[in-house]
Amino acid sequence: MTDFTGMTSLGSDYRALVLGASGGIGSAFVEVLRADPRCGEVAGLSRSVDGFDVTDEDSVAAAAARLSGSGARFDMILCATGALTIDDVGPEKAIKAIRPEAMAAQFAVNAIGPALVLKHFSPLLASDRRSLFAALSARVGSIGDNRLGGWISYRAAKAALNQIVRTSAIEIARTRPNAVVVTLHPGSVDTGLSSAFAKGHDRLVPTDSAARMLSVLDSLEPAQSGGFHAYDGQPVEW
Repeated sequence: MTDFTGMTSLGSDYRALVLGASGGIGSAFVEVLRADPRCGEVAGLSRSVDGFDVTDEDSVAAAAARLSGSGARFDMILCATGALTIDDVGPEKAIKAIRPEAMAAQFAVNAIGPALVLKHFSPLLASDRRSLFAALSARVGSIGDNRLGGWISYRAAKAALNQIVRTSAIEIARTRPNAVVVTLHPGSVDTGLSSAFAKGHDRLVPTDSAARMLSVLDSLEPAQSGGFHAYDGQPVEW
């Protein structure tokens, strides 16, 4: 695993929440954070364990309300939800393959879901100190970097996610000026999400990707809130 020295910008005994904690990258986030001696608590929610479903606002709102009712406040919230293949439908190779219901499903999981997370969970970010929120995006969501075409629904949903997070960052900064709210590109990671599309490509071990993203997140300043950054620390163009 890539060396991870801990979230030094948050100090000791920081509290972290991972949404999508049973997924390939979500579970890697949990593993890396629990190995950080500076981390005081790692909480996780997932559909398979807790019934946490980002496509259902009642589910998202209820989960946030339970944590809020317990007085929980977090120094870091990671939204590691997302899907590339939904209901056995993978990304389209051409415009003629677009199906409205498949496109709607991509937006429900990859854009609307994180928007609901921001709506209900951003109030749980600590307001009296530095706090971090990150949602997993993908480089293919970059409009400027798109030179191959294809994957229209997935690309469009991730591009929408980038706009949702950027806009939310502006609003969150008004009440939490020390917050950093960003999207992160995890790289090509050895998880089930992309395994069918990764032949011939090197892939990162999930814990390596998670550790690198946490290091990037730790290095960002509030002035960089609303940005889109890759696991190697480089900004990704919109």
